[in-house]
Amino acid sequence: MPEKRGRAGKEPESEFTRAKNIVLNQLAASPKSRAMLEKKLVEKEISAEVIEDILNRFEAVNLINDAEFADMYVRTRMNVKKLSRSAIRRELKTKGVEGKLAEIALEQRTEEDERADAHELVRKKLRPSMNLGDRAEKEKVMRRLVAMLGRKGYPAGLAFSVVREEVESYAQEMGMPAQDSYSYYD
Repeated sequence: MPEKRGRAGKEPESEFTRAKNIVLNQLAASPKSRAMLEKKLVEKEISAEVIEDILNRFEAVNLINDAEFADMYVRTRMNVKKLSRSAIRRELKTKGVEGKLAEIALEQRTEEDERADAHELVRKKLRPSMNLGDRAEKEKVMRRLVAMLGRKGYPAGLAFSVVREEVESYAQEMGMPAQDSYSYYD
């Protein structure tokens, strides 16, 4: 493989220097897991020996730390996107963080937090223009809300109960008649 030219185009850049610059640029953009950086270096056709060496050096000086990455990632995804633990666990796996590291990071996401976030997400979607007095409209709204929670990784049982509670509460606040039967949600 021919040597790449440096930034000034004057002297060839060693593979090690190239790999170091790739990792530094990746980390400057956003925190990354070791697996993400390794994948990027493989894409850039860096040799396996250089990849291992550079990543070990960055880990030694704590510039790559999968535990800290996982902790930060979980915190961000639960606070910004309000994702469930299972959805965050899946995302961490795609980022190369799984097993014990992922589970330790996910401990900060409690079932109570998850339930509270599900309630908040449903409340945000309820609008005064929704005719919850009409059974068909109410069931449609409930189906859509349950689906929205499902896409964010919430378990079906939790999604159904949260949606039912919030829709009933909202209907009462809006002075709409209560329905006794919801067929699909009973």
